[in-house]
Amino acid sequence: MSQTSAALGRIQPSATLAMSARVNALKAEGVDVIGLSAGEPDFDTPDFVKEAGIEAIRKNLTRYTDVDGTADVKEAVAFKFKRDNGLIYKRSQITVNSGGKHTLFNALVATVDVGDEVIIPAPYWVSYPDIVNFAGGTPVFIEGPASQGYKITAAQLDAAITPRTKWVMLNSPSNPSGAAYSADELKALADVLLRHPHVLVMTDDMYEHVWYASTPFATIAQVCPELYDRTLTVNGCSKAFSMTGWRIGFAGGPEWIIKAMSKLQSQSTSNPCSISQAAAVAALTGPQDFLEDRNAVFKKRRDMVVAMLNDAPGLDCPTPEGAFYVYPDASGVIGKTTPKGALIDSDEALIGYFLDEAKVAAVHGAAFGLSPAFRISYATSDEVLKKACTRIQEACAALK
Repeated sequence: MSQTSAALGRIQPSATLAMSARVNALKAEGVDVIGLSAGEPDFDTPDFVKEAGIEAIRKNLTRYTDVDGTADVKEAVAFKFKRDNGLIYKRSQITVNSGGKHTLFNALVATVDVGDEVIIPAPYWVSYPDIVNFAGGTPVFIEGPASQGYKITAAQLDAAITPRTKWVMLNSPSNPSGAAYSADELKALADVLLRHPHVLVMTDDMYEHVWYASTPFATIAQVCPELYDRTLTVNGCSKAFSMTGWRIGFAGGPEWIIKAMSKLQSQSTSNPCSISQAAAVAALTGPQDFLEDRNAVFKKRRDMVVAMLNDAPGLDCPTPEGAFYVYPDASGVIGKTTPKGALIDSDEALIGYFLDEAKVAAVHGAAFGLSPAFRISYATSDEVLKKACTRIQEACAALK
């Protein structure tokens, strides 16, 4: 008899967090390693947000709150959805959780049964399929290759839907590829979903404000109001406001889903941190102008990294439209050998080579469901990125 549950056996540790832990261990040993595996902005939490958290402590707002968020933070989330997306949600349609991953976990575990299928475009964030597996569902992958801009088509979506399909998950801008769906592309997907009324839609918009495309950001319930009643629109404070450690995610959607998520949360974490909720109110309702300045910095970094990786022999790096990741196609180096004679037979072998020889940490594409490729986060300084990309160029040039 196993000492751990069958549900736990259906999942794997997060590949991104595992690589971050490995980098931290190497740095503790004094190794000059550059970690580009973590999806975390290097900007500080804005001062006005920090002050709101400090003031909450001074006011002794340190007790339990309602399970899925205070009235104040739910009003702030509703304000954000109306201002940014034109979506109107009542407080009873909003949930606030301990990070975006917690929001996704609650939604899937509260709604997915054994035999239910969840459509996940690949490349995908590493946690999506594992959460579905934990819930007992079946992930169904649709590949969106580099030739399609790492996006899926309406025809692919239509072909993947079956009577067992429970959810379709959409992430734009994407982690790991930075691909972003335009309003027209979302409308094409929505036209398919309208023909399948049993399918729910989950949109992970966590990188909404890290956006470089010439067209405005759009989310599917916004471009297709007919899907409003079966769409869960997920977002959070982590990326836009540099609040990864504050752990605030949220969603707006149908009351029955929100109620189910709250029921699950009542028997797991209870409320998200009360101090973080107060800070989130400030983040969502306060000044937003700094976001444009930060995007300008990210865009400059993106352009430098894309150019340098495209100069690395064997790599082909598309230009992302959002988020702070690149996802280079590594087909041109698979099958080559290292100076020590090791065969690069997979993208996992490639990032192992980068880590061991170039002292640069990335995450292999297989972890995101589309190989051969790898993910690099450019949410760090120009100097560090230039150094890392130079090392990658040299490592690729040394392959035979």
